[in-house]
Amino acid sequence: MKKMIKMKFIAFLAVLSLHHQILWATEIFVSPKGNNQNKGTKEQPLASLDAALRQARELRRLKNPAIKDGITIYLEGGVYPLAQPVFIRPEDSGTLQSPTIIKSFGKEQAILSGGINIQNWKKVTSKIAGLPAVAQGNIYVADVPTIADNAIDFRQLWVGGEKAIRAKSTPGVKMDRILAWNKATESCTIEIPKSGLKYTPGMEMFIHQWWAIAVLRIKEIKTKGNQAELFFYQPESKIQSEHPWPAPWISKETGNSAYYLSNVLAFLDEPGEWFLDKANRKIYYWPKANQQLNKTEVVAPVLENLVKIQGTTEHPVSHVKFDGIAFQYSNWLRPSQQGHVPLQAGLFLLDAYKLKTPGTPDKAGLENQAWVGRPKAAVEAGYTYATSFQNCRFQYLSSTGLDYKRGNLQDTINGNLFKDIGGSGILAGVFSDDAMEAHLPYQPQDERELTRNLQITNNLITNVTHEDWGAVGIGAGFVKGINIANNEINEVSYTGISVGWGWTKTINAMSNNRIHANKIHHYAKHLYDVAGVYTLSAQPGSSITENVIDSIYKAPYAHLLEHWFYLYTDEGTSYFTVKDNWCPAEKFLQNANGPNNQWTNNGPMVKIEITQAAGLQKAYQHLLKEQVKADKRWEINIHHDDKK
Repeated sequence: MKKMIKMKFIAFLAVLSLHHQILWATEIFVSPKGNNQNKGTKEQPLASLDAALRQARELRRLKNPAIKDGITIYLEGGVYPLAQPVFIRPEDSGTLQSPTIIKSFGKEQAILSGGINIQNWKKVTSKIAGLPAVAQGNIYVADVPTIADNAIDFRQLWVGGEKAIRAKSTPGVKMDRILAWNKATESCTIEIPKSGLKYTPGMEMFIHQWWAIAVLRIKEIKTKGNQAELFFYQPESKIQSEHPWPAPWISKETGNSAYYLSNVLAFLDEPGEWFLDKANRKIYYWPKANQQLNKTEVVAPVLENLVKIQGTTEHPVSHVKFDGIAFQYSNWLRPSQQGHVPLQAGLFLLDAYKLKTPGTPDKAGLENQAWVGRPKAAVEAGYTYATSFQNCRFQYLSSTGLDYKRGNLQDTINGNLFKDIGGSGILAGVFSDDAMEAHLPYQPQDERELTRNLQITNNLITNVTHEDWGAVGIGAGFVKGINIANNEINEVSYTGISVGWGWTKTINAMSNNRIHANKIHHYAKHLYDVAGVYTLSAQPGSSITENVIDSIYKAPYAHLLEHWFYLYTDEGTSYFTVKDNWCPAEKFLQNANGPNNQWTNNGPMVKIEITQAAGLQKAYQHLLKEQVKADKRWEINIHHDDKK
């Protein structure tokens, strides 16, 4: 009898052990202090998200019954430095009943970081050749980190969570004005600064032109008297001089295009500026008064992508959900390698020129051609279904934050923070393929190429577009059924929300897009031809409703001082309902619109109940504590009809 009881007890322990295996199999734990040889339990966590994804992938491949209700990968709070992007494949997909959830746990947030710490700063006590006299004795130097004996390259530096300024030719927010642009010689003439001007390898020009900027690598400088003629590297030299829109601005009334030069040791003349000496693998920085470099985290970005979610038309990545994860420190190297000449919304030109004889089959009056590429994003998603980002943090990123590029269906971006980002906060949908001319209507034979029914809701987007001023808070190309609702957007250099592409009245892939109850304020900080909400092309069944738009900055170098708007339906915009949007005045632009747009009750007369419902809903208003405050260096534009 005792023997039988003992055998039953042993059997019970075996079942209990199996049960515990099943339980831990559905929860995989990762810790910065973990080891990838561990089992992935809470007591023996793994060290990386990659390892956890592989373990989850194997559970699904082997059809382990433990995954019936899903797999949760728990990332303990702390920093996870990435040597390469996290790659999420179709084999990582979950199902509606059994999703894969990647989630922070613990008191701190889990951070996927593409950056590297720069340490061991030393104050330079000897004279530095080429450094301005005002900076001598104030500069600190550190070795540039190397990977496989290659010094890392970067265009941003973050000191104690604050973006440092790449050494430039003008102080503070000041910019100079060009004197002329010669398209035949592909050159720009400027006045030589009083401090002098000498060509230095790596020197760049940052130029403001209409609704975009350009970053041009300088190849040669020719001086004559008090003027200098700048010549640039290809491919940007040809593109910059041939493309007609947006081009350098020459105007006696409003001033020529503003510019500054950068990336030269001789320009390091203010606290908060830095310079990367690639040849000698040194980085120089002039700390601000409150900064102690060896007690402050100094981070340079390395990776351009932190996470890539990539499926196919036949096998999309499905039911993978990020919850409470932070994505920090992405790089952006294109301007250093090929220059950067955007067409609009940060989409850069691959080729562009003016037509000698205007007209295309879609547009009789079109007088230019353009082909564009897409900037890298910290997190990119292509061919997905029912994936999501919720309660996540996108911060300290050099280019786009999150990009649902194409082939996305019923995905969700909800309740996230997008802050301190060099490009757009969020991009979505195809704009133009590399081989597709930018003004053509896009209508793929396979609708699975489209981004459809994407939900972008309750996100705070603050202090974005600070590298590429022509990028946007939220930008969507050829999308269908997108819902952009209850987001709050502020501190943006250009437009808050931009939906549409193609500049065409022709019916295309876009329809049933909704821009509803968003709150957009303190925008257009640097560029005009702008609005809180901006649209392009025919979008049947689409609407702009119950948004609140206010507080547009007086952009100091705008080409046309009155060319700013609260709502702006641009070329080809058709079949839109624009209703009950609050703004201080009826300052709108309907430029070359197509048919069947209906405008109703937009302006200061909108009911207060509508204005109170715009922006983040109550459950997400805790994000507002992260909002970057208005920049007191800029005034707010007050239209003569504005009623405050």
